[in-house]
Amino acid sequence: MSKLDLDYFENILIYKSLTDSGYLASIADFVKPEYFKNKSIASIFNIIKEFSENRNKLPTATEIKSYLVSDEQKESFKELVKSFSDIDNTLDKDELYDNTEQFLKEKAVYHTMLNVAEDVSSGKVDTSVVLDKFEKSCNINLVTDLGLDFYGDVDKLIDDLNSVERYVPSKWEWLDNCLGGGFLEAGKALYVFAGETNIGKSIFLGNIASNIAEEGKNVLLVTLEMSELLYARRICSNVTKIPMKELAQNSASIKHGMSNEDGKIFIKEFPPATITANQLKAFVKKFEEQGIKLDAIVLDYLNLMHSTVGNNSYERIKHVTEQVRAMSYLFNCPIISATQLNRAGFDTDNPDLATISESIGLAATADAIISIFQNEEDRGIGVIRLGMMKNRYGPRGNTQAMRIDYSTLTIEQADDIEIGEDMDDTLNVLAGLAQ
Repeated sequence: MSKLDLDYFENILIYKSLTDSGYLASIADFVKPEYFKNKSIASIFNIIKEFSENRNKLPTATEIKSYLVSDEQKESFKELVKSFSDIDNTLDKDELYDNTEQFLKEKAVYHTMLNVAEDVSSGKVDTSVVLDKFEKSCNINLVTDLGLDFYGDVDKLIDDLNSVERYVPSKWEWLDNCLGGGFLEAGKALYVFAGETNIGKSIFLGNIASNIAEEGKNVLLVTLEMSELLYARRICSNVTKIPMKELAQNSASIKHGMSNEDGKIFIKEFPPATITANQLKAFVKKFEEQGIKLDAIVLDYLNLMHSTVGNNSYERIKHVTEQVRAMSYLFNCPIISATQLNRAGFDTDNPDLATISESIGLAATADAIISIFQNEEDRGIGVIRLGMMKNRYGPRGNTQAMRIDYSTLTIEQADDIEIGEDMDDTLNVLAGLAQ
């Protein structure tokens, strides 16, 4: 994109705002008074904006003049109108909106830099806050696409109905069937496992990462709770089926068992409560820059991320969850994570959405929530139950027994274990969530 004459484009922006109500509506929320070099021009734009909002129409030149108070404002408006004759009206719609986005982003970044410089001089510098400010300054998207014309684009609808939706399988038949085939390969979905402390959330996430890689897919596993090498040991034991205690004595077998040439697992550690969604986004972009397509992102886990938004844990987790789900759109891949049950969930084998920490915001945002729970009998035989608490892609309210080999931390579907009458309450609770 060529360099934009910002001073000249100010005039174009005002002219188009005066003559095109759709254009004004698109840019109104992004334009700030400090973006104009002349304060009088800034006040004129504000008059146009407020008049349009209050009267539901664009003001005429005469109507604008009636709002001008100072001689400086009147003279600026006179000169502005004269400049309209020099404006190039050959810009097509796409070019106009592209140039407007460029103008707004350059102005936003410049003023963000000024604000950050003030923070530096006053000693009030928080790296995560600074990064968040720059992220917001660049996050300007003028929507021109009107969306899907339901009746007019019927052929597009039919093509979509006849297309085969692709999935990233978990390799657990019950879960894949519940989700309609697995985790959506095209992304735009956040899947969350919910369980109490030490029940095995990380074990499930590690198994999912290795299962995805075994299908020839690339997966990024972000750990906020344990080191990269400790996670690698766990997955190594899982993949090779060599007990963790015996890994050190089986180097040759490890190399042979980890010869997967198709799918890759990238494990990245960040200290807990330090990385924001924007920082994670910046890190994931590094894979794109190196030409690596990630087919899935596994995040261990949501509650341990940092947020610069919100005054309490509910607001922070809600913001993190929304930002993480948005990442699935940006990188076009599913994101699989976990969350913590609150204290009410620690003492029950019937978890529901109310037992999830900060449940309202998280439950509303996630596309599927799978509970991880045990009863006393399960604990004795190495079984953990999965329950479908929320599911936008299939049935809810059913459960499945999973068997864990604690020596290798391998999880397999246990079809030989029946639900049993003692699980009726669990089924009823989970099924009730569909209402």
